[in-house]
Amino acid sequence: MIPYTNILWAAVALFGLHLASLYNYLLFHSIAEIFSVVISGSIFMIAWNSRQIINNNYILFLGIAYLFVGCVDLAHILAFKGMALFRGFDANLPTQLWIVGRYLQGISLLAAPLFLKRQFNPAAVFRIFCIATLLLLAAVFYGVFPVCFIEGKGLTPFKIYSEYVISLILLAALFLLFKHREQFDQAVLSLFSWSFAATIVSELAFTFSVVVYDLSNLICHYFKIVSFYLIYKAINETGLQNPY
Repeated sequence: MIPYTNILWAAVALFGLHLASLYNYLLFHSIAEIFSVVISGSIFMIAWNSRQIINNNYILFLGIAYLFVGCVDLAHILAFKGMALFRGFDANLPTQLWIVGRYLQGISLLAAPLFLKRQFNPAAVFRIFCIATLLLLAAVFYGVFPVCFIEGKGLTPFKIYSEYVISLILLAALFLLFKHREQFDQAVLSLFSWSFAATIVSELAFTFSVVVYDLSNLICHYFKIVSFYLIYKAINETGLQNPY
């Protein structure tokens, strides 16, 4: 499914990111998260612009969802400790935004199989995601969302339990994916499956984080990059390569 040359280049890219993390962790974090934001936008563009030819509402729903996941991840980049763009906030803010993005991603992946055989209004779903994302961001910035990180102490119980809940949501999404596996090309099914698995590992790695610059945070972002790349490749094959 993935040519060996692609795997080689991916390994080189990950090694380059590791060198960037050794030089400056903020640089590594920004590159890793910008990659996921760009991929999120690309997933949306492919799904949205190919909706007339692929007739796959699962892909279209995920495309819309990932656009807003990318928007939350962009806010996470700007809020990360060291960026100094949001005055009056500490490391709790980017941690909250991370959880919001992962809940949005996990619930979207869980809900997507509902649309394998159902039609929906793309504009209406777009508006629902827009409103939900704005409300979640407002809850974070106005102090309504639960605290996820305390300086000097680390992650709060809410943050840790949320990672386990998100992992369970992703496992349920993976189960539903296999339940409807006849709806997918075998290669695409495999890419989705490995993407879900990488996301689960990413979430579990984050439960061990004590400071925002530690090893578990690093591993978490590596697996997030892999996850987003695989789901991009799956949607790219479904929306562009296979139809043509």
